[in-house]
Amino acid sequence: MSVDYEKIKKLIALVEENKLTELEVEEEGFSVTIKAESAQQTVHVSAPQHVQVEGSSVDAEELEAEDEAEEEVVVSGDLVEIKSPMIGVFYRKPSPDSPSFVEEGDEIEEGQTIGLIEAMKVFSEVPAEVGGRVVSMPIENGKLVQAGDILAVVDVSQSG
Repeated sequence: MSVDYEKIKKLIALVEENKLTELEVEEEGFSVTIKAESAQQTVHVSAPQHVQVEGSSVDAEELEAEDEAEEEVVVSGDLVEIKSPMIGVFYRKPSPDSPSFVEEGDEIEEGQTIGLIEAMKVFSEVPAEVGGRVVSMPIENGKLVQAGDILAVVDVSQSG
């Protein structure tokens, strides 16, 4: 069993660039889980033969500095923009036949899922950072988003 360390390095870079706390990729019976922690990065690689590799050549100080950077929620009056935490394809629905997680006009709670972002065949939930009434959902279902793109605008004065 050969482990593609270059591919693993690219996945670690993806975690760092997008400030992810965890990334799991599974492809043809081969899976990689990368978890970012405050001062270390742990990589688990497994294959049908249950091969596991731990550790990486990531600079711990660099990773720690990135963990300290927090997502910005922009507040303008009572309007809060919920921004994409990473690059990927944004889905407003859990599946093509399902209703959207949220629609304009819906009341949402902090932590409620507003959509999914797919990056490298991994789906990550996007939670609402605030509660209130959804004023706008500017990104269409199935569209590519960049880190920092506005996914939803919430009127927090309409909360609970």
